Amino acid sequence: MPTRVNDVTLENRISQIIESKREDLIDISNQIWNFAETRFEEYQSAELLCQGLEREGFSVERGVGGIPTAFIGSVGSGSPVVAILGEFDALSGLSQQPGSAVKTPIQQGGNGHGCGHNLLGTGAFAAAIALKQMVEELRMPGTIRYYGCPGEEGGSGKTYMVRAGLFDDVDFSVTWHPMGHNGIMAARSLANYQVYYRFKGTSSHAAASPHLGRSALDAVEMMNVGVNYLREHVIPEARLHYAVTNAGGRSPNVVQAEADVLYLIRAPKVSQVEEIYQRVCNIARGAALMTDTEVEIVFDKACSNLVQNKTLEDVMQEKFTIFGIPDYDEHELEFAKNLRATLSDAERGSVRDPAIRDKDIADKISPPEALSEATSGGYGSTDVGDVSWVTPTAQCNTACWVVGTTAHTWQVVTIGATSIAHKGMLHAGKVMAATALEMMQNPSLREAAKAELKERIGNETYVCPIPAEVLPAASR
Repeated sequence: MPTRVNDVTLENRISQIIESKREDLIDISNQIWNFAETRFEEYQSAELLCQGLEREGFSVERGVGGIPTAFIGSVGSGSPVVAILGEFDALSGLSQQPGSAVKTPIQQGGNGHGCGHNLLGTGAFAAAIALKQMVEELRMPGTIRYYGCPGEEGGSGKTYMVRAGLFDDVDFSVTWHPMGHNGIMAARSLANYQVYYRFKGTSSHAAASPHLGRSALDAVEMMNVGVNYLREHVIPEARLHYAVTNAGGRSPNVVQAEADVLYLIRAPKVSQVEEIYQRVCNIARGAALMTDTEVEIVFDKACSNLVQNKTLEDVMQEKFTIFGIPDYDEHELEFAKNLRATLSDAERGSVRDPAIRDKDIADKISPPEALSEATSGGYGSTDVGDVSWVTPTAQCNTACWVVGTTAHTWQVVTIGATSIAHKGMLHAGKVMAATALEMMQNPSLREAAKAELKERIGNETYVCPIPAEVLPAASR
């Protein structure tokens, strides 16, 4: 297998390719940051990446999996087939000025990239175009695909794409996520269901004729009380979250005829989520009976737990070690210090790897054991989990945030358009491209990764957790 091209190592050549496109990649990331489009509404962000892929010689299929903002960019032919996963959706309510150590929204209540998906999608794009050029220079066979995956935040876009069979012929997948540390994401995740409970009652004058009204808001509140009592009687790893999305209006003198609550139910396995979900549904029905209202249960989305693949992770760890970590200048270090000062003591103390706990920016690659499920708890969820059930999948993290930053915060938004984040983004692209190239060159590694996936799954069969009749939607 070739280890050098143009008289430089393959890793150095990958770095050269990505660095040569640095300004264009940063511009794409910043544009997506500015668009800040939420789940399944990422029309500008998706089109920007599609056009970028086409300029680089990829053939792009838009609207895949029945999702207007999902797409696949492909180049090459034959096997192996590589999937590089990119995301580009933002979060509501997290608008924030870029590069500021003070919480200052651009638009009050506006959207913001509070999980760094502007970086995620662009870093994956960098990996795809670098891998394409490497394969061409080495005259290797194989198919490279960039999967444009919308709606990770509350939409599970990849789960729909897996359901549509878009990963059935993929040999392996790589992706990444911006974080406050450097390393391989060797942690589990929780499966989840997201479900609306919509109550309907009867309006009436709350003082003159309350006995004629049937309060949907009472039903929502009683359901929430019931679920809060349920928490003691589910497995400790389970998580139940809710948001009242419709409180029935702003007039206290009107008995609320309609009220909605959105639940997110998590557990280590889909089967456990299903069991808890049925109990939550019974509580909702009970609340409707107690208030003489009706309840409609609307399934919104779901995703599966993550299946790790150590074979692929080990290759990624090796490549990460070769590349090391980025360097930072005095201005970047000063900004990191000021931004980290906005974190609470609890946030700064929650860092998994003690070796970087007192740093402003992570200055080392954390070992896998420092980021494993034993130390992380694995309480987050990701639709990468569904991909990992059908093809070997690995993820890396690069330090795009200051140490101790938690996702879905204004600090993530403000740093996401700075040079610190851009350095982490480009670095992730290099690690992913090198990992994918090594796997493409080595059939025995691919077979080992597939064998490990089969062993980890055992007798279980992947079943999409989203019912067939449920379709992706920006909101319901």
